[in-house]
Amino acid sequence: MRYAADPPTARLTVALDALVAIYHRPSGTTHLLASPAPELLDALGEGAADAPELLARLSRQFELPDAAAEAIEARMEELVAAGLAWRA
Repeated sequence: MRYAADPPTARLTVALDALVAIYHRPSGTTHLLASPAPELLDALGEGAADAPELLARLSRQFELPDAAAEAIEARMEELVAAGLAWRA
């Protein structure tokens, strides 16, 4: 399954300690997200991707020794449910 999201310019992001507030301009909705959700949205800035590809993109920036594509897909489904991403 491939996922996509609006470009980074469609979001206003503010770090709040362990959470990140994201104002999604297209919907006018503000979301509070915990890692790795904001990082996944940033990784989708490179274009649509499936869970293994997103994992590879995140691995370029972060050490993810125990990360699994299944966990990435579960987080992506949460972002789809929130309206911040969609299945491409």
